[in-house]
Amino acid sequence: MQVAALPRPLVFTNGVFDVLHRGHVMYLEQARALGASLIVALNTDASARRLGKGPERPLNNEMDRACVIAALASASLVTWFDDDTPLQLIDRVRPDILVKGGDYDMSKLAETALMHSWGGTALALPFVTGYSTTALVRKIRNNEQTSR
Repeated sequence: MQVAALPRPLVFTNGVFDVLHRGHVMYLEQARALGASLIVALNTDASARRLGKGPERPLNNEMDRACVIAALASASLVTWFDDDTPLQLIDRVRPDILVKGGDYDMSKLAETALMHSWGGTALALPFVTGYSTTALVRKIRNNEQTSR
C-alpha cells in the first residue's frame, strides 16, 4: 500500500514493539482513533539495539514484529526505520499527527519542530501503567532463575 492512498488525517507513531502487550495495543488503538489511518514505524533490529535495552533485544526480529503489528486492526501501514530517530521518515511521509508515548517531552523533540513546520500536530499519549516489555522480560528471567 502506498502512503498517498491512505485516508487522512494520517497519524504516525514509532517504536520497537518487541513483545506486544496490552499497553502497546491500547496505545496503538488510541493513536489510530486520532485520525483516519495509522502508520507504525518500527525500529530495525540494529536501531533497537542502539536504544540500550540490552544486547539480546529485540527478542523478536523486525520482520516478526512487523507481522504482529500489521495484524492489528489499528495499523493501516507498517514500515521500518534504521536511524536513531524516525525524523527522515516523518519528513517523507508528512503525517498530520505524530504520536509518542507519555515518557517523551514533545517540546524537546526535533520531530515536533518538523511536524509544526507544515502545520502538523505532535502529542504524547499517556502510558497504560503496569505494562512494559522490559519489566516483562525481567519477570521472565527472575522466574527462570528461581526455578533452577
